Amino acid sequence: MIGVRRFAQWGLWFGGALVLLAAVLIGIDVLMRKFLARSIGGADELAGYSLAIGTTWGLGAALLDRAHIRIDSLYVLFPQKLRLALDLLALVLFTAFFALTLWHGLGVVGQSWTSESRSQSALETPTIIPQFLWIAGLVAFVGIAIVIIVQSLRLALAGDLNGMAQLISTRSAEEEVEDEIRDLKGRQDREGSA
Repeated sequence: MIGVRRFAQWGLWFGGALVLLAAVLIGIDVLMRKFLARSIGGADELAGYSLAIGTTWGLGAALLDRAHIRIDSLYVLFPQKLRLALDLLALVLFTAFFALTLWHGLGVVGQSWTSESRSQSALETPTIIPQFLWIAGLVAFVGIAIVIIVQSLRLALAGDLNGMAQLISTRSAEEEVEDEIRDLKGRQDREGSA
């Protein structure tokens, strides 16, 4: 799982960098329009590509960190085995949805490749480039999700319900507080050593 986490973290940084670059590009474009009455042509198109690609590349890390949003009002009242069964079902359905999206996305990418499609903007971007990066992010996410499903099933068969819960369940308030305290201590240590 360490290799999977490292790969997901790399994807998260890649996706985050794309979104940050898109924000900078949009900011520059807005300033240019305001003060120079000029525009960077295609900034909105590039930002759209960045958002789509960045999102898919961040999904795996969010899944590993259990950061996807869930509504758990009643969930916390259920016994642990029922919660874990619901968590596993949710993970399987979540993965199936993105696998279906991936399947249909591959058809779109294939069509763009064979027809040599280009965007209809002034940039005339070959659509295969952003689509390929987007689909690669989906492949990475579905792969990570399958690894997590297999690992959670192994933990379930071994009777390690706590390990399974730490892998696929929603984060408890205690876990979130512990993470915040750990982050705070890390920041204090870095500031103290500087």
